[in-house]
Amino acid sequence: MSRKNKVPLADRVVRSAEASLAARHFASAIDILVGIGWLDPGAAERWRRGQVDCLEEAIPTDPARVSEAMRLFRSWATAQGLLANPTEYVARTPRRQPLRFSRSGDPALEESYRTHWVSPELSEKKRERLAEKVSRAPELVVVQPLKADWTCHRCGGTGDLLMMETPGPACLRCAGLDDLEFLPAGEALLTRRAKARSTRYAVVVRFSKTRRRYERQGLLVEPQAAADAARPTPAPGGG
Repeated sequence: MSRKNKVPLADRVVRSAEASLAARHFASAIDILVGIGWLDPGAAERWRRGQVDCLEEAIPTDPARVSEAMRLFRSWATAQGLLANPTEYVARTPRRQPLRFSRSGDPALEESYRTHWVSPELSEKKRERLAEKVSRAPELVVVQPLKADWTCHRCGGTGDLLMMETPGPACLRCAGLDDLEFLPAGEALLTRRAKARSTRYAVVVRFSKTRRRYERQGLLVEPQAAADAARPTPAPGGG
């Protein structure tokens, strides 16, 4: 595409924002950056897993252009009468540390990045439920590696499962998840019951070479939760 025929940045931002608003009743900075093609979804996922220090490091675009896009987004959201809703972003790691967006860490800039703009057409109750949902800590993800010859960057050990961290893979013992029990996928009811009873859990995934994506293999839950979930449900009125 020639420079003459390029779509103006303002139009690209608005299109992305409108698409997100129509689909989820809110729009976020990440929605815009992914929508205009400046942020790869895979890079965003690595950031959520704590493997990237800050989101801006995953955006291969001139910082001035990123700032311009965010300014255009805020201007559009304000003009549309959307409601600003600051949202918590925490890493998909056992420590659940707050995620950082900017290289500088400036509080005002961080707040700008994590503010979601919500449709005023939603009732107050629905806005509260939406805020609770998007602020919920993401599920922990554990990887079932394709190769067995990996090494924990903390202790030098290995294992059947690992958790990716910024320096490299970590074994479940070092990640603090080695006490959990594996429930393989296939029994949806048992998995749901165990997940509901477990205060700590993690999703187990494995990369599919044919589909070129990570696919769910099962769940890690607390042993007591797995045992409770496996018990038969008493019949109504039973002794």
